[in-house]
Amino acid sequence: MSTRTSLRHLGVAARTMLLATVVLGLGYTAVITGVGQVVLPAQANGSLVRDAGGQVVGSALIGQSFTDADGAALPQYFQSRPSAAGTGYDGAASSGSNLGPENSDLVTAIGERQAAIAAADGVAVGEIPADAVTASGSGLDPHISPAYAKLQVARVAAARGLDPAVVSALVDQHTSSRDLGFLGEPCVDVLELNIALDAATR
Repeated sequence: MSTRTSLRHLGVAARTMLLATVVLGLGYTAVITGVGQVVLPAQANGSLVRDAGGQVVGSALIGQSFTDADGAALPQYFQSRPSAAGTGYDGAASSGSNLGPENSDLVTAIGERQAAIAAADGVAVGEIPADAVTASGSGLDPHISPAYAKLQVARVAAARGLDPAVVSALVDQHTSSRDLGFLGEPCVDVLELNIALDAATR
C-alpha cells in the first residue's frame, strides 16, 4: 500500500472518529438529557425531596440516617433500616455487607441492633421485623416495612407530644402498596414520613 493511500485511509478514519464523537458523544447525550428534562424532570434531577420551606433535604431514591452528631438515633424521628454502603447511605459505595447469615460479625451486629430497638421502642426482640436490623442489597433503600414503621409509632408520638393515632395515620398515608398490585411489598418512605411529622408538629 502506497504512502498516499495510507494517508487517505488515515484521513477517512480520523473524520469518521470525529463525526462519531460529535454525533454519539455530544449530540446523543444532549438529546437524551433534553428529553429527560422535558418528560421526567424530577427523576432526571435526582428525585430530590424538599421540606415545607422548599429546602432540599434528600432524595426519594436514597435513604438517610436520622441521628445526632454522635450517631445516636433521634427519638422524634422514624428510623431507616441499616445501611452497609460506605459509612451509611453512600451512593458512591452502594452495596450490601456480603456477610453470610452465620457470619459472627453480622450475627453480633444484628443482636446489637435488636437490643437497641427493643430498648428504644419498648418491644420484645421477637416483634422486631427483619428489615429493622438488616441492610438492603444496595444499602441505599429509602423505605422500611409498615411493620417496622408501626413499631416506632409509640416512641415518635411520645417524643413529639402527639396522639399515637395521629402518628399512625401519617404512617398509613405514607405507605405505598405493591407495584401494579402484585410486585414487591408495601413500604413506607421514611424521609417523606419524617417531613410530614415535622409539618404536623409545627
